[in-house]
Amino acid sequence: MRTSEREPIRVLIVDDHELIRRSLALALAAEPDIEVVGEASDGQEAVELADRLMPDVALMDVRMPRQDGIEATKGIKASVPSTRIIMLTVSDEEEDLFEAIKAGATGYLLKDVQINDVPAAVRGVHEGQSLINPAMAAKLINEFQTMSRKESERPPQLPVPRLTEREMEVLRLVAKGMNNREIAKQLFISENTVKNHVRNILDKLQLHSRMEAVVYAVRERMLEIT
Repeated sequence: MRTSEREPIRVLIVDDHELIRRSLALALAAEPDIEVVGEASDGQEAVELADRLMPDVALMDVRMPRQDGIEATKGIKASVPSTRIIMLTVSDEEEDLFEAIKAGATGYLLKDVQINDVPAAVRGVHEGQSLINPAMAAKLINEFQTMSRKESERPPQLPVPRLTEREMEVLRLVAKGMNNREIAKQLFISENTVKNHVRNILDKLQLHSRMEAVVYAVRERMLEIT
């Protein structure tokens, strides 16, 4: 990757613990293609900073005073929809995970992650990947199944954007927790083709992350999770 030819990835760090903010900032500042543009100690401050700084990626703690990370994520996605948000948490509770995805988070990072892995996570979500490990993906699928059963009792909202058959195949595999490489192998296509399909899906649905697309598709009964 020729980082010198590209603008650095602008990152906002949000955590009420100064030591964690400092550790994350030091790890990211060492990367030539990443720039830490701001730090916030609570959700309310995060929304205000994001509106002013327009970061590419926000590292967002879930539990914070004044306003928690999930509410802050909703606020940031409303004012700066292009910002990709990685939730930081000490637990992988299903409720937090699903609420974060519904709020617009692109990734979910446990705080026991190796600090050296954080720059790669930032690059991944900036490039459009969903940062969810297999265990979390399994929990999400359970939530999607529950949601699908509940939504089957509600009339679909019209009009629903039409996806091609191939785009629906890709979306079904995304809902199973597969990454681009796994989807490419399953469908015998290239990773770039998968990325193009995902981009088209998000454009048609006017959404910003793969998991948001799955939530939307289940809610509108385009997709059934069994």
